[in-house]
Amino acid sequence: MKTLGSYFIFLGSLLTNREKFRVYVKLVFDECIEIGINSVFIVSIVATFLGAVTCVQTADNLVSPFVPNYIISLIVRDSSILEFAPTITCVVLSGKVGSHIAGGLGTMRITEQIDALEVMGINSISYLVLPKIIAALVMFPMLVILSGFLSILGGYMAGVATGVISPEDYIRGLRYDFRTFNIPFALIKSIAFAFLITSISSFKGYFTQGGALEVGQASTAAVTNSCIAVLIADYLLAQLLLL
Repeated sequence: MKTLGSYFIFLGSLLTNREKFRVYVKLVFDECIEIGINSVFIVSIVATFLGAVTCVQTADNLVSPFVPNYIISLIVRDSSILEFAPTITCVVLSGKVGSHIAGGLGTMRITEQIDALEVMGINSISYLVLPKIIAALVMFPMLVILSGFLSILGGYMAGVATGVISPEDYIRGLRYDFRTFNIPFALIKSIAFAFLITSISSFKGYFTQGGALEVGQASTAAVTNSCIAVLIADYLLAQLLLL
């Protein structure tokens, strides 16, 4: 409970004694590049192969002649939009982005760079952490949209290349009984996950104590706690918004 209370106090400090708006503009753009642009490659690879594997494995399990082929792409579509794109992508990003944030802030803490900011009268939490959270809130939904598209495209390429489904059936399955709320639901999840990953990782890195070993431990704790928070939030959001 003490750690949880410290976390909420940490969040409250984000909005107190802020710098001028123009100070944050460059910081946010830099973080957008680090968090978003530099994560495009890993997100693209994971999403494409997840869609391809889902398509092939679904086709292998549909052995009944009474089940139409377009059900394959329907399953790929719904699993990609509802789970693969927002949740699996953010779990991957919790490893890449979360460890980077925790390691960076932890290094700044043990080398007394954060203390130097405080001596100059700067709210170090707001100056260092707020741009990361804003950048994540902007970039994570974009990465999730990219992930969903590539997952569906990967399923299409794998299904057509292996001959388990025709292009016409795949497109028909994508259009069949589509729930438009699935798209806003995936984006809501991505925003929630973005906040959890960046805030938890920043919290772990900011309060690092010790030396290089403790920085590594903080990075590991950040990734572990972020993944757990993402999975819990995934269940709660599904329970709240889908049922």
